[in-house]
Amino acid sequence: MKVFVNGEPRDVPEGTSVAEVVASVTAAVTGVAAALNDEVVRRSSWETTTLAHADRIEVLNAVQGG
Repeated sequence: MKVFVNGEPRDVPEGTSVAEVVASVTAAVTGVAAALNDEVVRRSSWETTTLAHADRIEVLNAVQGG
């Protein structure tokens, strides 16, 4: 099925979780947030939240600096 990850189309298997998408985007284990269809997904729900066709997921990394 096709989903959009950070605005880019991507084919993923049915049942793909938010956690799997996040892991494919970044190796960071802290300072990462995910939003599914403009709603923040709590980290505790990443493993159990699965994607559907045409979902939009944004994976954000916190950065420091000025």
